[in-house]
Amino acid sequence: MTNTSRYVALGDSFTEGVGDWDPESPNGVRGWADRVAEQLVLADPSWEYANLAIRGKKMRQILDEQIDAALALEPTLVTVYAGANDILRPRIDIDLLMSRYDDGIARLRASGADVVLFTGFDASGSAVFGRTRGRTAVYNEWVREIADGRGATIVDYWRLREFQDWGYWDVDRMHMSAAGHTLMAVRVLEAMKASHRIDLPELEARPALKRAEQLRADAQWAREYLSPWVGRRLRGVSSGDDLQPKYPVPGHPLRASVTA
Repeated sequence: MTNTSRYVALGDSFTEGVGDWDPESPNGVRGWADRVAEQLVLADPSWEYANLAIRGKKMRQILDEQIDAALALEPTLVTVYAGANDILRPRIDIDLLMSRYDDGIARLRASGADVVLFTGFDASGSAVFGRTRGRTAVYNEWVREIADGRGATIVDYWRLREFQDWGYWDVDRMHMSAAGHTLMAVRVLEAMKASHRIDLPELEARPALKRAEQLRADAQWAREYLSPWVGRRLRGVSSGDDLQPKYPVPGHPLRASVTA
């Protein structure tokens, strides 16, 4: 074990950074985890960062493919968000799922790493994804119990009511926007009691749409984003199937030399 401070981020599109589009970053996205790593490095250049998250991954894939890989990197800090893609499936044994999650978190904590977990987002404002609200609430209670039992830190996404503002969401209505990822980075750093120099962006005013305009916007969204998303699930494929982790080897994130 080295004395290096090493942060490893695990998960799916949330942690990979989808919605925070940046053509210069690996996989074309930056995201809150990169922004957290940038601040850690700015405060102490001895920090190293790896991000093994890949969009579309479900809980079992994250546990099977990312936990061992993370442990091999000898992390001192791990953030994990897993299960959102499972919650959206038609059928799910959430108790079995979360029991396995607990086992994975136990392994990370046994390594000596600090672990940060996330509750799920309250999607009550979405006509489509709001139907999973009850499932997410059960997931969240499991996450809180796991965090209590394993000594992990929680970022309580469910209670971060700022994210009910659609200005923090990408046009696909499924992933946070750059502003959302920036805000999430601040909330993660706050939960870790870490200093930062992130300036939160001001959201642009969103014009109120008339009913007919909103219906047209909803129909366009369904064609461009919802239907392809449903189609991938019916075919058993993922948007991340051909992607590799954006930072598989510990080092400094791309933008660590500038303030986020």
